[in-house]
Amino acid sequence: MPIRKSEAEWQGNLMEGSGHMRLGTGAYDGPFSFKSRMENGAGTNPEELIAAAHAGCFSMAFSAGLGKAGFTPKRVHTTASVHFDKVEAGFAITGIDLEMEAEVPGLNEATFLELAEAAKKGCPVSKALAATPITLKARLIP
Repeated sequence: MPIRKSEAEWQGNLMEGSGHMRLGTGAYDGPFSFKSRMENGAGTNPEELIAAAHAGCFSMAFSAGLGKAGFTPKRVHTTASVHFDKVEAGFAITGIDLEMEAEVPGLNEATFLELAEAAKKGCPVSKALAATPITLKARLIP
C-alpha cells in the first residue's frame, strides 16, 4: 500500500506568521494562518483537512459496506464537522459530527442505519480518530 505524505511550513510567530501546506498529490497547495484556523481568514487549516479526510473515508467505507451487502448507491454525500475548542490544556478537537445522506435503491431503513454505523466505526480515519467523540446522522433518500 502507498504511504501518503503532505507537508507544511510555518514562518514567523503564531499570530502574525504564515504557513503553507501542500498535499503530496498537489491537489491542494496553499496558505494557512492563525486567521484561517481561529477566525475566517483565507486559506485552509488542519481541522478542515481532517474533516475532508473523514468525510471522504466514511463515504467510501459506507459504499464498500453497501456493495458487500448487495446494494449499489446512486449517491453518498457526507459532511464532517470538526469541533476545535479551547480546553483547559489549550486547544483540542473535541468532537466530529458526520452527516450523511444517500440514495440507495432497494435498501430498507434498518439495514441502511446498520451499515452506516458499521462504516462510522470501520473507516480508517474514524479508527485513527477513535479518541475523539464521533456522531452520525444518516438519512436514506428514497
